[in-house]
Amino acid sequence: MTALLPEGFRDRLPPVADSAAALEARVLEAARLHGYERVDPPLAEFADGLEMRLKAGGLHDAVRFVDPVSQRTLAIRPDITAQVARIAATRMGHHPRPVRLSYAGSVLKLRASQLAPARETRQIGCELIGLDSVAAAQELVAVAVDMIAAADVTGASIDFTLPDLVPTLAAGPLPVADDLVATLRDRLDAKDAGAVAALAPAYLPLIEAAGPFDQAMDRLRAFDTTGALASRLDGLARIAEAIDGRVALTLDPTERHGFEYQTWLGFSLFADGSAREVGRGGTYTIVHETGAEEAATGFSLFADALVERVATVDRRRLFLPFGTPATEGAAMRAQGWITVAALEAGDTPEAQVCTHLWVAGEPRAL
Repeated sequence: MTALLPEGFRDRLPPVADSAAALEARVLEAARLHGYERVDPPLAEFADGLEMRLKAGGLHDAVRFVDPVSQRTLAIRPDITAQVARIAATRMGHHPRPVRLSYAGSVLKLRASQLAPARETRQIGCELIGLDSVAAAQELVAVAVDMIAAADVTGASIDFTLPDLVPTLAAGPLPVADDLVATLRDRLDAKDAGAVAALAPAYLPLIEAAGPFDQAMDRLRAFDTTGALASRLDGLARIAEAIDGRVALTLDPTERHGFEYQTWLGFSLFADGSAREVGRGGTYTIVHETGAEEAATGFSLFADALVERVATVDRRRLFLPFGTPATEGAAMRAQGWITVAALEAGDTPEAQVCTHLWVAGEPRAL
């Protein structure tokens, strides 16, 4: 029993762990080239501080425990976004806006789902803090596309959503009682036409306004007879234009799953053959210690979903027989080879999982 791991946890063994580390490095480099500097927050921190940092809450499914030193409740991060928000609002509060930050780290959720049974996962992402504009959203979406390209993802697509669409309409041109808004949002998300017809039939066209981006946009514009959504739709169109056909685009204006704290824009990243998202992002609001609010835009990539898509792993390993001069091994490593030196005379390349053997001053394939 001592070899078993808790449900939702796993070991990552070679060569997959090496491949995952290399993928993460490539993805973060794509972010760095856009000016996003890396931060590395701790695995756990005070729960109340994390919970208040995002306006709509950012501490869902967190594992909490009492710190024996401070006697306060700590939370192991279920998401890194709230931690980056804390850093931007406090340690980097003096920094000129917008501030561009990237990160990578493990997160832990209290519960898992059948589609995503892992409780500990790896998260990579970027946050642009201090600016709420179409230009900011354009940049973040473009950076996300570059990062998944760096991960060698094929068949990438982006599904846009408008998280605050229903509250905006309910408070304006299509009134809905406050106590029914949450239910209406859930039924629209579930595409439950019968329930929507019973609650607010004027919202039924939103169920049909989902699908390929251009087609969905035409339906949304036809639905928006009052112009209440014009600025959102115009901004969404500009964001799509900036991608310039690099990935396929779809739109589901009432999608809510995974967008608990996003404001006017949300998006999910998909790839061919993936049963779930490989990333998710959008606009949101940070809360400062004083209660002041600050706009931000960001996204997270789910590293495990990206690594699962790596079909082959480059494991070119050169076996150096026992007694090979150290200078020869150093010269081959300088050329990019992975060298494995025999530490005793009976060692073999097969035992060391090598693909090549050092013979007469050159590598030979096995």
